[in-house]
Amino acid sequence: MPAAISRNDWSLHRKGPADQQRHREKIREAIKKNLNHIVSEESIILSDGKKVLKVPIRSLEEYKFRFDPRRHKNVGQGQGGSKVGDVIGQQAPGQAGQGQGEAGTAPGIDYYEADVTLEELAALVFEDLCLPNLQEKQHQSMEAEGIRFKDIRKTGILSNLDKKRTIRENIKRNAARGDPRFYGIRPEDLRFKTWEPDIRQESNAVVIAMMDVSGSMGDFEKYIARSFYFWMVRFLRTKYNNVEIVFISHHTEARLVTEEEFFTKGESGGTKASSAYRLALDLIREKYNPAQWNIYPFHFSDGDNQLTDNELCVELVKQLIAQSNLFGYGEIKEYRWAHSSTLMSAFSKIDDPRFVGVTIEDKKDVYAALRKFFSPRDVSAPASEPKEGSASADGS
Repeated sequence: MPAAISRNDWSLHRKGPADQQRHREKIREAIKKNLNHIVSEESIILSDGKKVLKVPIRSLEEYKFRFDPRRHKNVGQGQGGSKVGDVIGQQAPGQAGQGQGEAGTAPGIDYYEADVTLEELAALVFEDLCLPNLQEKQHQSMEAEGIRFKDIRKTGILSNLDKKRTIRENIKRNAARGDPRFYGIRPEDLRFKTWEPDIRQESNAVVIAMMDVSGSMGDFEKYIARSFYFWMVRFLRTKYNNVEIVFISHHTEARLVTEEEFFTKGESGGTKASSAYRLALDLIREKYNPAQWNIYPFHFSDGDNQLTDNELCVELVKQLIAQSNLFGYGEIKEYRWAHSSTLMSAFSKIDDPRFVGVTIEDKKDVYAALRKFFSPRDVSAPASEPKEGSASADGS
């Protein structure tokens, strides 16, 4: 009897997974629209990296069958002209209530809280970000942790025995004698893998993270700076394998700190931004040759710098720009306490496409700063070799 191909319509059986996928896409789009608010949430910044976040999504509920709790025996029947998304029933007319005042009769605003891991959120934040103007540099050969098998030989150590090829050779030899079975392994059947260390060629990059920790940096300013660097560090370690991150804290003096100190330790005193730029230039001269490294210095401050230090800052930043792929400066001033900035005004004299400055007045501006600093851009001016004595300029 000839076989018949089933022509049953299985679309209804596939509707559940399709609806589930459509629902997940709606959640994804809703989160993307609110990234500027979500990114700066304190619960995320202070999390241990394993945080599961609950993101409220208005007018979106998890799909499921619903039954009227007041009428259990009724059966509904439509007229056949409805479309997906049509409202098929609602309570008495009235305005949506917000829960204020006396108990009301109007329906509330429905919203759904989606569970999102920090990794899922990071994937959305980093979706379009990259290190701008990343260039091919003189490569450094780095031994990978693994090995690479490159050839098959008839001799070797037993730990490198290729069992599949050994069995194949044994069957071939027996087949030539008229008995194509696996039995009676002889030395001529053995096959061994040969290997060598896996050498990768990668372009190096270093990010120099500088932060003002002087007395003028209040809780809001420090929180914004650390929020930006929190996401920057996760972005770099998520998308790049060979990027070093150096942390510098400064007031009137600058020093290298550990990542933990950078994100947790607070200090006080006056502000002398040039101390951080000097230290960054020293690091580049001693350790990060621009011919071999892509260099990205970033500095966050409230802009309240010593007036007598501004000219020196401009000179040192120009030297940093000459050796870097991009220099990013973020100035934090809460909109309620906006003040004239001495440092940003001084940097207005710098006319170079590799200098990118942003002003942050609210938590939601952190995401915009990430996108501005780490958006693809083509900068024509190449990074140059450091000049002799450039790190010791004093502006006198």
